[in-house]
Amino acid sequence: MNNKEKVPYFCIKNERSQPVEIMALKQISSNKCFEGFQKVFEHDSTELKCKMRFGIYLPPKAEIGKCPVLYWLSGLTCTEQNFITKSGFHQAAAEHGLIVVAPDTSPRGCNIEGEDESWDFGTGAGFYVDATEEPWKTNYRMYSYIKDELPKLIKANFPADSERMSIFGHSMGGHGALILALKNPGKYKSVSAFAPICNPVQCPWGKKAFGGYLGSDLTKWEAYDATHLVKSYPDSHLDILIDQGKDDQFLSAGQLLPDNFIAACTERKIPVVFRLQQGYDHSYFFIATFVNDHIRHHAKYLNA
Repeated sequence: MNNKEKVPYFCIKNERSQPVEIMALKQISSNKCFEGFQKVFEHDSTELKCKMRFGIYLPPKAEIGKCPVLYWLSGLTCTEQNFITKSGFHQAAAEHGLIVVAPDTSPRGCNIEGEDESWDFGTGAGFYVDATEEPWKTNYRMYSYIKDELPKLIKANFPADSERMSIFGHSMGGHGALILALKNPGKYKSVSAFAPICNPVQCPWGKKAFGGYLGSDLTKWEAYDATHLVKSYPDSHLDILIDQGKDDQFLSAGQLLPDNFIAACTERKIPVVFRLQQGYDHSYFFIATFVNDHIRHHAKYLNA
C-alpha cells in the first residue's frame, strides 16, 4: 500500500442490525519498526467535525491475529507525532504484542475565534472533555472521541481485540487517561500516567481550560477531575501506575497536584503505585526512560 492509498469503506451493524458506514481512513505514512509497522492515518471525525489524525503501531503479532489495544493520550501542544517519534515504545509493544494508538490532542482547523491564541487552550489543548460552552461545544468533544468514536474506528479497520483495552498518557494526557478509566469502570484493563494533571479544578491550567470549555458550573468541572472521580469510583479493581519527575517544573508550579490524587486513592483503598523519579523533568526524555515499565504494566493485564 502506498502512503496515500485509501483504506476501503467498512460496514458494520448497530444494535438494530442496520448497516453503519465507517468513514474511510487515509494512510499518511507507514514505517517498519521492530518487525511491525508504525502508521499514521487521517479520517473525518463525526464527533469533532473536522479531519483528525492518529498514529497506530501494529506489532508483528497483528499479522496473524487480534491484539489488545493500548491508547496513549499526549499533553499540551502535542500532535499524534510526539509519542510515536520520541518515546521509544515500539520494541516493548512489539515484544508484548500490543497495538498502540496515539491520537491528536484536539480538533484542528475549526476556524473558531481564539482557538490559536494560547498554547494551553484551544488547538493542541482539548483537555479530553466534551465542551458545553459556545463556541467550543460543537467541535471540542475529545472525551467522546477517545471513549467512543476512535475505538469503533480501530475495531472496524484493524485486528484489534476490543475487549482488551488499556490507556495511558502524559500531563494533560495523563489527566485524560485517569478520567477515562475512572468514568468508565471495566472499560480499560489498566491505566497509567506520566506527570498527570491530577486535580485540574485546583490548578491554573485546569481552571483556564474548564472555565472556557465547561463554563462556571463547578460540578461540570468535577466530572472531569481524577481526584474527585476517584472518590466515587465503585470498586478497587483498577491498578494505577504513575511516574512523576521530581525536578518537573510544573510539579513545583502547582499544576499537577499528585498528592491530592494519592490521598483520595488511599482513602478509597484504590491501589496506586506512585514513583517520584529523582532528577527527571516533564520532557520526553523522562517518558522514554520509563515507558517500558508502563508497557509491561499494561501487558500484564492485557495479556492475562
